[in-house]
Amino acid sequence: MRVIPNSTPEQLWKWYQNCLAVHPVKTQVISSGFLWGVGDIAAQSISHSTAKKHLHIRVSTVPFLPHADREFKVDWKRVAITSIFGFGFVGPVGQFWYEGMDRFIRHRLQLQPNSVCFVATKVAMDGLIIGPFDLFMFFTYMGFCSGKNADQVKEDLKRDFLPALILEGGIWPIVQVANFRYVPVRYQLLYVNLFCLLDSAFLSWMEQQKDTPWKQWFASISSFKFPGHGR
Repeated sequence: MRVIPNSTPEQLWKWYQNCLAVHPVKTQVISSGFLWGVGDIAAQSISHSTAKKHLHIRVSTVPFLPHADREFKVDWKRVAITSIFGFGFVGPVGQFWYEGMDRFIRHRLQLQPNSVCFVATKVAMDGLIIGPFDLFMFFTYMGFCSGKNADQVKEDLKRDFLPALILEGGIWPIVQVANFRYVPVRYQLLYVNLFCLLDSAFLSWMEQQKDTPWKQWFASISSFKFPGHGR
């Protein structure tokens, strides 16, 4: 089923429902890749605007105009790399994760659907399993795609993983309570993908912040260790 030009929101929603019914994995993969790409463009824009503000504050001490003062231009290579993460990981993994988790809790744990225990178990599994795994995969993937070696990627993980996990840990459980309580399973990844538009912007922005003071503070109070690091 193809998109009809000048379609109304209702027609687009019916088109999406049809695509999801006929090609569930393909639909989730494409929508995830698209939204993560858009999120990275937003992150680039935010980072550029932040750099310009810092430049204007320190302009009297800066003898030349760095890249931050130039007109914003999208790094399409980075957008493509981030979109591939959405296509190759978020879409297919998310599709099987939400359906598999629902079957596990319904049939193996035998919890009553939409009960407090049912929703709480889903939120806990999502936050303790797929959340950290998603962050680990994102920062590892982005590190290797930028040309870094294994040791450099480990340092980036040490710097970025814990701050992102803590900050996201205060937001995603609230988002997922509504998702697991009110949204049908087949649409739960779509719901998450809409929030991932913001999340991908946040993660891309996090990855671009490098060694900012607030990240160094997290690293200084953390005892987080990776296999083979610091042993």
